[in-house]
Amino acid sequence: MTPPRPARAVAEPAGGPGGPGGPGGARAASRPDIAARADLEALLRRFYPAAFADPLIGPYFTEIAGLDLDAHLPHITDFWESALLRTTSYRRNAFTPHAALHERRPMTAEHFGRWVQLWTAAVDGLHAGPVAERAKAQGERIALNLLRRTSGGSTDAPDGAGGGFVPLSAVLLRG
Repeated sequence: MTPPRPARAVAEPAGGPGGPGGPGGARAASRPDIAARADLEALLRRFYPAAFADPLIGPYFTEIAGLDLDAHLPHITDFWESALLRTTSYRRNAFTPHAALHERRPMTAEHFGRWVQLWTAAVDGLHAGPVAERAKAQGERIALNLLRRTSGGSTDAPDGAGGGFVPLSAVLLRG
């Protein structure tokens, strides 16, 4: 698999994407909401190249898991379709592969925070509306739940070190 080219992260003005005074305001009106499986597939195809290329979390996908995106994309799409469009297509345990990754190389709040940051930017780059907002909120809930479960209930960085969640509305992928 050819390594994806890195995505550029650009700081968004105060108020975040679509916020008052920001350039996202006009753009938000022109972005459709997530309405179908095809929307989720396009979103995931935007998100995963950025995640693979990210220096912090990319190795979890490329080196540790050796994720074959083409093989796993249908399952990942099933998951998000179930979570956001209320289908019953996902019948796996989403925690199991994350727990296995954590066993091989522990994941911290910084890792999950970066995942949420990239997820939020990918959603904001393509979609606006109630389902898109639910996708971002669900992503944060999932990341926090995975962090709690893999870290034994703690969501703090070890020994009070920094590196927790990043202000998520401050980033927008441009591609």
